[in-house]
Amino acid sequence: MTHEPHPGAGAERGIMVVVVGPSGAGKDTLMNLAARHFSGRADVHFTRRVITRHRAAGGEDHLSVSLQGFAAMEQSGSFAVWWEAHGLKYGIPAEVSVSLSKGHIVVANGSRSALHRFQAAFPRLKVINVTASAEVLAGRLEARGRETHEDIMARLARGPLTVRGDYDVTELDNSGSIEEAEQKMIAILDGLLAEVH
Repeated sequence: MTHEPHPGAGAERGIMVVVVGPSGAGKDTLMNLAARHFSGRADVHFTRRVITRHRAAGGEDHLSVSLQGFAAMEQSGSFAVWWEAHGLKYGIPAEVSVSLSKGHIVVANGSRSALHRFQAAFPRLKVINVTASAEVLAGRLEARGRETHEDIMARLARGPLTVRGDYDVTELDNSGSIEEAEQKMIAILDGLLAEVH
């Protein structure tokens, strides 16, 4: 279930980069590594999502809010885009438009199911689809110990790992070493920086 983007999301000169991918693909790790690489630059921003998930639940660094708090933020126009998935609500802060209006790059952790909302909100959208082979994904998910082998195989069989729709997508295969994938991620973002400068 997805929802309308914030109507104030305007015509930015910068590029909104949405990183998507299945569980186990390593998108959080890659985003953290890329954020560290670009930490000295004022024109690259890694936005922090607002999520109705407890802060101690692990995973990405996010702003944890209650369902009531999220609803209040949504009503006040605090989100450029928000969506619901897996029983949680996710929001991208509306202030990302400030950075985009300056011609900067903004990187966000997204969802394939919400890409049409991102596209409606941001005139210049780039999608990085982080994937890995089914064997690698299964191994990483099993190592987490949160699901049975049968549940993991059922999850992987549910759908393709590709992005469906008319988007500007770059596939990033993270089946190999994390160092190799990190260099791919940095190269993609460097290429986008060249476009906006």
